[in-house]
Amino acid sequence: MRPKKTSIALMLTAVALIVACGYGRPRAALAVADATEGAELPAYGEAEDIVRHLGYTASYNHTTLCPDWVAWELTADEAEGELNGKFSFSRDPMVSGPKACREDYSRSGWDKGHMAPRADMRWSLQALEESYFFTNICPQDHTMNSSAWRKIEELTRRMARRHGSVLVVCGPLYTTHAHGSIGDNAVQVPDAFYKALAVNTTEGWQTVGYIVDNSPQDGTPKRYAVSVDSVETLVSRSRSTATDLFPTLPDEAEKTFNPSFWY
Repeated sequence: MRPKKTSIALMLTAVALIVACGYGRPRAALAVADATEGAELPAYGEAEDIVRHLGYTASYNHTTLCPDWVAWELTADEAEGELNGKFSFSRDPMVSGPKACREDYSRSGWDKGHMAPRADMRWSLQALEESYFFTNICPQDHTMNSSAWRKIEELTRRMARRHGSVLVVCGPLYTTHAHGSIGDNAVQVPDAFYKALAVNTTEGWQTVGYIVDNSPQDGTPKRYAVSVDSVETLVSRSRSTATDLFPTLPDEAEKTFNPSFWY
């Protein structure tokens, strides 16, 4: 469970807080305006298998063997994390029932694609290790993973450094199921991926969404940018259920995005 957010005033009085062994979560001193606790979490139902780790929360789907969504807040301090460690992809000990494993991906031709990227988790060794759980992994095209998706991840970290924190939700989209499945456990390969970002500023919330096909993609983030409302429509079709990625945000904030804010 992630620590609760603090107000700017409380952060100024909490300078004596000691972070031990890289496992505590640093606070962002640059936040422009505080977010509501848990504002990064989509609306979810009782039937979802919600798994909470130090750096992210995921809803794991035991049919696709991929997360339906992964959500986290990235703060300015976290975006500056420099910890490293060698970790193996592994099954999540907090998840029971059917789940993916390394052998499913072996020689499949698909990357083990992080939803919450390891580079966002370098503020804590625990968070970094937990980012390698298959709760946080989907089959991704290598070019897409290492180029277009990576560029969106880098933009997210830049925005966290610039504005104090960013709320992030991302996950797979299944439309035609054209890529089939991989491995003995039949991990379903997504047709595309989505990511939604939200920044709380003194002038209100700024949001943007991204839709990237799970095929060789090397464009800039602006090429894949859409409104969060548009992302929610596609996610709802993919999951056959209504979706609200940022239920605590004003509806108006999700309907459009301001390119000049993000690029």
